[in-house]
Amino acid sequence: MYPSVLAVFPRDHYLLEITFSNGESGILDMKPYLDFGIFNRLKDCQSFEKVSVAFDTIEWESGADLDPEFVYEKCQKNWSNTILKFL
Repeated sequence: MYPSVLAVFPRDHYLLEITFSNGESGILDMKPYLDFGIFNRLKDCQSFEKVSVAFDTIEWESGADLDPEFVYEKCQKNWSNTILKFL
């Protein structure tokens, strides 16, 4: 079982700072997914910033959401050491 998302904070450049229930945190780069289906709506920065925790994962007001396993697997852990590579 994967840890739940406890907190999510939108950052510049379509990055999400995520905290998990197991104490880990990391950065999820959403840029590679913005050309697919409903995620295309998130190219608008105001829409992207309207992200929140829902149940054990994240969702946006636009109706887009992500599987919690995907979020955990794709999240770059120890983000303080890796955030500069995204910028």
